[in-house]
Formats: sequence, structure tokens, C-alpha cells
Amino acid sequence: MDSRWTPVSRRSALRAATGALLAGTSAVGCAPGGTPRPPAPGARSGDGAPSAHGAVRPAAVPRRFPGRPVQIEHGPRDRPRVALTFHGQGDPVLAHAALAEAERAGARLTVLAVGTWLDRHPGMARRILDGGHELGNHTRAHLDVNAMDEARAYEEITGCARSLYRLTGSIGTWFRPSRARYATPLVQGLARRAGYPHVLSYDVESLDFTSPGVAAVTRKVAGELRNGSVVSLHFGYRDTVAALPLLLAEMGRRQLRAVTATELLT
Repeated sequence: MDSRWTPVSRRSALRAATGALLAGTSAVGCAPGGTPRPPAPGARSGDGAPSAHGAVRPAAVPRRFPGRPVQIEHGPRDRPRVALTFHGQGDPVLAHAALAEAERAGARLTVLAVGTWLDRHPGMARRILDGGHELGNHTRAHLDVNAMDEARAYEEITGCARSLYRLTGSIGTWFRPSRARYATPLVQGLARRAGYPHVLSYDVESLDFTSPGVAAVTRKVAGELRNGSVVSLHFGYRDTVAALPLLLAEMGRRQLRAVTATELLT
């Protein structure tokens, strides 16, 4: 770890971020006049803190992964681990069911949550983290963030970050653009300004949001899955919940372990 990032500087950065967030600005807010404000200088991640149920919560400021690009599609190809990532929105009953299926198999998920979904179902944030999973940012309202102007796109990113921070004390480790596999250079820069050093893309698209049926979802993912893959899945679809135990069983057969995106890259 860089010796410049001492416990004192880390606490100071977190105190500054907390005070600014409560004022409605900060790394996830706007400067006077509507100009986006960059994160506090020197902001870096710290270690996660245990929750009341023993799960480790993500650091208040996201981690940086040296040597990795700003936009990450997959992890190392030489280790038998994959990241199952879920777009967090839809019926919370189905979200609970997907989390339970994963936990039965010892799998850890990464959930990129929509801010308005978290606002409507605030208990989901705690449920995800206390299950040992990871929580990140999938914009405030799940609109086409790549098509927005700078000010509006920044508010989509920071609006979700504020919801995450209010519910968990963290803005989450990852940002993923809404309605797009990749972030534009503008959105990548805005995500960094909001405090997200990396954008989490994926190399396996399940197409589960088209409701193609359990067999099709299972076949699509299993056919493309390999060491280091990051898989895109969605809460809110019954096909996904039904396919998940089949996918996890296939992963077990191949000796592939489902870990969070952070675990995949460390």
C-alpha cells in the first residue's frame, strides 16, 4: 500500500466526504452553479468494516486496481473464478430468491443497483451486503446515461451514489452504465470524478432480460463462461432465478468459483 495513504488521511477524506454528502454536495454532489465537483483529493479505499451480522461492508471509498484499465470486462484468465453480476432492479421477491439460490451454493454476487430501486426497497441494500455479496452503482433511474449531456449524466451517477451512501455508508466499489455494455469516454470520466476508478463491464451477456426461457439462459451463459468471466444477469426475471442453480451446478462441475468482482480482480 502507498505509504501516503495513512489512517489519518483516510479518516480525513471520509469525514470530508460524509460532511459534504449531508450538505447535498461532495464527491457525489455538485459545486455551486451546477458544476460537477471532483472527489476529495487523495480519496482512496480503506478496509471494509464488519456489519452487525458479520458480513464485510465495502470500503466507503472504492478501491483502485493497479494495472487494470478504467473499463474492465473480465478478470485474470489463469484462475478458475468468475463474477456473476446482477443489474439490481425489479421485483424484490425475485431478488431475494436469486440471492438465496446463490448462497445455497456458496456463491458471492456483485449487484449493480439502480438508485430509485434502492430508494423504494431500502432493505435490499442490507440484505445484499449481509449475504456476503457486493453492491455497486447502476445509475439513479436506469436511463441511457451514454446519451445524456455532462451535467445530467453526472447526476445519474451521483444520484445513485448518494442512495448507496445513505443506506450503507459507502458509494459502492463499482459503477456500471445503464442501458449499455460500455461507458463512453465522457461517462468514464464522470464516473472517476464521482469516485469510481473503474467501470465494470462484462464479457458474458446472458440476455436473460429478453425472457428467452430457462434453457436458453443456461445455454448462453454456460457456452461462453471461462476463467475470469464477468457475467451480466438481472434481478426481476423468473427465468434467471430458475437458471441460477443450473448455472451454479455447471460451474461446480467445471470447478469454477463464483466470487465478487473485487475478489475476481485481487
